[in-house]
Amino acid sequence: MTESLTAFELLLDIDRRCRLLAADLPSQETRLQGWSGIGFRVGEQWFVAPMREVAEVLHEPRCTLMPGVKTWIRGVANLRGRLLPVMDLGGFLGHALSKADKQRRVLVVEYQDIFIGLLVDEVVGMQHFAQDALLPSATPGVPFISGRFDADQQWQVFSPFALAQAPGFMDVAA
Repeated sequence: MTESLTAFELLLDIDRRCRLLAADLPSQETRLQGWSGIGFRVGEQWFVAPMREVAEVLHEPRCTLMPGVKTWIRGVANLRGRLLPVMDLGGFLGHALSKADKQRRVLVVEYQDIFIGLLVDEVVGMQHFAQDALLPSATPGVPFISGRFDADQQWQVFSPFALAQAPGFMDVAA
């Protein structure tokens, strides 16, 4: 006479059978090394920032204007009790300041003791590339652009951490 299986024993049996029939995962050597980042647009240029360098993506918050600052400083927003300086990335890069638009977003950057928001024209979500497809920067000498990926369009690899250290970026007084 066979004993009936308990629910837990039945689940263990199903797990064992599934593992026997499952296809092997590719070995470490055969997997392509991938690169993922947050894709965004400033003006007509497309950028991708490493995932680890963007803490959060927000809808554009209401900002309090600040007197005596450069034109690309949008102001300061309250983000869950923390003051978030919001900077128009397009304005800093020498483009026209971003116009009000529902697609605008703020990339929140936390790097060492820096907590800032970068206003961009549009965020298009995560972008994935093969690591070996990384090409040298099309704009040499710009410290916060470290390379590019050429896919359906050119994606410049943008480092918010490097931008925070770039000469002139934290010099916001007019």
